[in-house]
Amino acid sequence: MTDETPVLSLKDLHVGIDGNNILHGINLNIAPGEIHAIMGRNGSGKTTAAATIMGHPDYEINSGAILLNGEDLLELEAWERARKGVFLSFQYPQSVPGLQVGHFLRKSVASIRGDEAAKGPAFRDALKSAMEEVSIPRSFLSRYVNDGFSGGEKKRFEILQLMLLKPRLAILDETDSGLDIDGIRVVSRGINAAIRGSESGALIITHYSRILEHVKPDYVHVLIKGKIVKSGGPELALELEEKGYEWLQ
Repeated sequence: MTDETPVLSLKDLHVGIDGNNILHGINLNIAPGEIHAIMGRNGSGKTTAAATIMGHPDYEINSGAILLNGEDLLELEAWERARKGVFLSFQYPQSVPGLQVGHFLRKSVASIRGDEAAKGPAFRDALKSAMEEVSIPRSFLSRYVNDGFSGGEKKRFEILQLMLLKPRLAILDETDSGLDIDGIRVVSRGINAAIRGSESGALIITHYSRILEHVKPDYVHVLIKGKIVKSGGPELALELEEKGYEWLQ
């Protein structure tokens, strides 16, 4: 692998489910340190793209390739992709009553980054720093995972995991859903801290430009009917907010 190798490369990706084609030839490259956004209406294929990259078994890849740092992921199960460094933030995270946040975080880091990364002062310092970045109090560690969490707490907890796990690729599926203005700022700050200046990349999937005003993606891609019909810089998100999607049909 060289410095020019993309973190994520989608090559002519065609995907369907139950015999219905959803994605029709997606091409996308995310370089280290870059943040890309996919925007589009409901049903355009945004969540399908996220689930396919993660390895959801319901989606059938008809042709194309998914490469992580040059390595083909198509034959790997979802958990294997996670071990390779693919992270997916869910739109609706599930609660896990009985599992404490602190225990969950330590076990997750050990599973993905190795036992040594989850031990000693280095882990404690990283945890403290990440929690401060996303405005999570220490009392949070004794709560059960997502059990009774507000919408904003769930999203901040997802970004806390992102910051600790340090994946090669972060896929953030509507992370801004249900967040107020302050919540969007906090979550955006965590995303920037995790990705900018690192060897990682991120793909944000969203309907709105609000979070992109704070994250400022390198590229915005518009997905309509399973195809990327336009790509541009952060200004494209503002143009979509003003005009909608009709002009791109």
